[in-house]
Amino acid sequence: MSDFFELAASRHSTKIYDPAINISEDELIQLLKVAGQAPSAWNLQQWRFLVFNKKEVQQRLLPIAYNQQQVADASAVICILGDLEGNNNIDPVFDPAVAAGEMTPELKEILAGQINGAYNRPDYPRDAAILNSSLAAMQFMLAAKAAGWDTCPIGGFNADALVSEFQVSDRYLPTMLITIGKPLKEARATDRLPIEQLITFMK
Repeated sequence: MSDFFELAASRHSTKIYDPAINISEDELIQLLKVAGQAPSAWNLQQWRFLVFNKKEVQQRLLPIAYNQQQVADASAVICILGDLEGNNNIDPVFDPAVAAGEMTPELKEILAGQINGAYNRPDYPRDAAILNSSLAAMQFMLAAKAAGWDTCPIGGFNADALVSEFQVSDRYLPTMLITIGKPLKEARATDRLPIEQLITFMK
């Protein structure tokens, strides 16, 4: 599907998957690579991905996701994590640009000051973690659809239990789960509010 508008219109949340269909680790990596090309504040890439692509580990995830069967039947489940310490990515992100002559050391210091100032605000780390990781999540779902896979974002899960069961560092905030696979039953197309009700042109 090469036309983006057709692709975006055809993406629906699939909840009934064929449990016999597998997705390779290589394909998951390629899709997550596209997800990682999403925009982010200061290019800090405030996301990490936990991949559940084996049935035994998906079964461990199932009660954490309140026994939503799609978690067990999907070819894989991706947990999108938001990075609460995105400011720690300053050197890994900016140093290669400085070394390549694409950024001056002075500009790096200016940007580092802006970033650390933002991360010193009490609400910013969590807000940035959710916002930026959600951009990567949407990009993953569109990439999956383009590659012939269906997905479903899941916000209903026990984040504390996930952190405990899978020993997730307190640096990361579980943002959502995304199931991916081939449907046994086509996803139901959902209505949308008229876009005119959602737009305000400012004067």
